[in-house]
Amino acid sequence: MLRLELRPIPSRFWATASPLLAVLITAVIGFALFAALGKDPVRGLQVFFWEPIKSTYAWSEVGVKATPLLLIALGLAMCFRSNVWNIGAEGQYVIGAIAATGVALMATPETGRWIIVPVLAAGVLGGMVWAGIVALLRDRFNANEILVSLMLVYVAIQVLNYFVFGPWKDPMGYNFPQTKNFEDAVLLPRLMQGMRANIGVLIALLTAVLIWLYLARTRSGFALRVGGLAPAAARYAGFSSSRALWTVLLVSGGLAGVAGALEVAGPVGQLTPHLPAGYGFAAIIVAFVGRLHPLGIVLAAILMSMFYIGGELAQSRLGLPKSLTDVFQGLLLFALLACDTLIDYRVRRKKRTT
Repeated sequence: MLRLELRPIPSRFWATASPLLAVLITAVIGFALFAALGKDPVRGLQVFFWEPIKSTYAWSEVGVKATPLLLIALGLAMCFRSNVWNIGAEGQYVIGAIAATGVALMATPETGRWIIVPVLAAGVLGGMVWAGIVALLRDRFNANEILVSLMLVYVAIQVLNYFVFGPWKDPMGYNFPQTKNFEDAVLLPRLMQGMRANIGVLIALLTAVLIWLYLARTRSGFALRVGGLAPAAARYAGFSSSRALWTVLLVSGGLAGVAGALEVAGPVGQLTPHLPAGYGFAAIIVAFVGRLHPLGIVLAAILMSMFYIGGELAQSRLGLPKSLTDVFQGLLLFALLACDTLIDYRVRRKKRTT
């Protein structure tokens, strides 16, 4: 018989090892899942864990998927560290893409590469405005940021549908709900010829470094971390909870917005109603698997992007539904929640009483 015993202090070992164990458990359950579906489980795991990284082109695709996940998760990590629960990054991502598209559509064949800067800036501002609504309602009316940010996701999707089905619909697009293809000057430069990965990968990695420096080396970043861990101590030290709220939500919204801008100006090249791919929700898992640390989030974003690519490959090569991606994401989240129990508790053998 086994039982859980509360540890005197949380385990630093399991704080690091828990995500690794969660990945292993996810792989084991995935193995059993493929077998239950009548597929070769070894081939199934290969599709998810080897095919996405076996070549340079595969790594390029991982970079395309990991870029929005990394940017959004970095912003969410700042929120969660400050005990602010922004669950609506998907909406901020969509609004950022819409704002970026508004600028991109102004480009003409004669427009220079300089247009990329205002396109990305518009994405940042769009995401910040959408997150600012959450901050305003929380700060002035004490509204629950979880509900507000989540409900704004569906409002953002309706705004997206209005534009792609309405004023921005491509008149030469055979009645498909999409904008026209962006001009070449708007499209982000690619890192290598023949690959889809673009400078968005470098922007995301640079952002991870800047976020780490901000949290670890600045007084403001220290105030955010203290406010999340010990709100009473933060108030006693004179740190403003209102300033922290606005800071983390605007930064989080801005990063989600620029992720949307990079998506429409990068691999997509236009605005479509299929833009919401669940990155804003998957980034929540990425942030926690990465332990809310920029380096860990980089690794977790790579893993989650492998799940996205693996789901697409499972659909084309194994005849399985693409929703298998969501299954693996859910398995990883639940495995992580279960393994995190070992941080505060240890497993002990319960002595039998006679």
